[in-house]
Amino acid sequence: MIKFIRWFLSPSSKEIVCETDVYSKLAELEDRIAKLEVENIETTNLLYELGNCIDAVDVRIDILTAEKWVNKNV
Repeated sequence: MIKFIRWFLSPSSKEIVCETDVYSKLAELEDRIAKLEVENIETTNLLYELGNCIDAVDVRIDILTAEKWVNKNV
């Protein structure tokens, strides 16, 4: 445990504070978030469209199957 404490409190060769512009990074992240939100909306809309298409095909298959059984019984 003492070795860990000495290692933890020993001086580091890395700089403690590096010069970065926090505001520019924040603005960059806000832009990325805005783009991701737009992509999320587009993806959600496409998923709804695909679901509707699948439902329409499923209904059409049911109709064709019902017609086949009706014609077969006649």
